[in-house]
Amino acid sequence: MQDYSQSLKLMGNNFTITVVAASETEGKEHINTAINEIKRIEALLTTYKDTSQTNLINQNAGIKPVKVDGEVYELIERSIAISKITQGAFDITYGGIDKSLWNFDRNMSQLPSKEEALKAVHLINYKNIILNPEDCSVFLKEKGMRIGFGGIGKGYGAEMAKRLLIKNNVQSGIINASGDLTAWGLQPSGNPWRIGISDPDRPEKVFSYLNISGKAVATSGNYEKYVLIGGKKYSHTIDPKTGLPVTGIKSVSVISDNAEFADAMATPIAVMGINAGLYLVNQIPALHCIIIDDNNRLYTSKEINLK
Repeated sequence: MQDYSQSLKLMGNNFTITVVAASETEGKEHINTAINEIKRIEALLTTYKDTSQTNLINQNAGIKPVKVDGEVYELIERSIAISKITQGAFDITYGGIDKSLWNFDRNMSQLPSKEEALKAVHLINYKNIILNPEDCSVFLKEKGMRIGFGGIGKGYGAEMAKRLLIKNNVQSGIINASGDLTAWGLQPSGNPWRIGISDPDRPEKVFSYLNISGKAVATSGNYEKYVLIGGKKYSHTIDPKTGLPVTGIKSVSVISDNAEFADAMATPIAVMGINAGLYLVNQIPALHCIIIDDNNRLYTSKEINLK
């Protein structure tokens, strides 16, 4: 048995799909299965295609409910549940501020004013998503509201691709969605899959390793997407209540059994801050996290053993 990998752009992110297989032909076949599944999900969730279900919901905000596929409905349902447990620190209705307020194209020379930011976030409110289980429809109450799956979509894509491969008897592999990854089985050598946790100041350097077989890991860090304004780094993680970037935390890595849940929890923990974030993680079974603050101090939830 050997591992076979392919990297490509999916859902606007770099995905690397690795499977352990008996031959290159078999490996390629499995990788294509995973790619097609992620593309299928991307077509449902993207906001870059007018015809996607997400865009149909957004185009009808304040007008009428839109019927969607069961899986889109359920993903929105789970997103709302995460909004509830994080007290709104995670919110898929952030879609309206994406283009207008924050573009993170490194040309930004100043932060939006507090007033501008607050004006932009007034439409962010997961409580204004009305779900109707009878006809599987979604209605955004306010005109101009938009949903987007940037905080959960790639984790969902990775999780679904993994499940399909396991169903097709792929005993071992990794789906890596730009650093959010899920791994199962063992390497061909018989060892568990391991990942390095990056040093946020020097992302190419690893300061610790974790065994991740059977686990999913997602990292939200300000070293990947940020703007420098007046010599200060502002993270691409926006607090949905203020519309301004969170400060004080360099990176949050979340470990969970499920890639979708790990992806969705990484950002709100950064928004909530170290104490509230750790407190929440410690209440949720099988969820763990590692937080690094701006002064390189390391905080971990219960039962984390860094090598």
